Amino acid sequence: QLQLVDSGGGLVQPGGSLRLSCAVSGFDLNVYGIGWFRQAPGKEREGVSCFGGRGGGTIYADSVKGRFTISKDTAQATVYLQMNDLKPEDTAIYYCASLDPLYGKCDQWREYDYWGRGTQVTVSS
Repeated sequence: QLQLVDSGGGLVQPGGSLRLSCAVSGFDLNVYGIGWFRQAPGKEREGVSCFGGRGGGTIYADSVKGRFTISKDTAQATVYLQMNDLKPEDTAIYYCASLDPLYGKCDQWREYDYWGRGTQVTVSS
């Protein structure tokens, strides 16, 4: 059974930093892709960042380029999203999700299948 548990959200001031974690089980991070999504109230779900399966490249939404970094620790079966220089518009519930290795580029956002429960990130002074 594929499972993902995301965590690490909280309340931070504008300009602050936060690192989200996604602990996975039931699949191999060397094979499957992983994406981070966010959803703010009244808005559609947005793909934030991802890496493709089987050595696929990383992709970042324009709104977070230069501020967010996706990484993984395969030995610990954990994916991270380091978020720096946070802005109020980053406020949302953040989710990690898995992508079947059938898909090469990881920005095929509609194809993600297993999801974490979500973790709240609030950026406010």
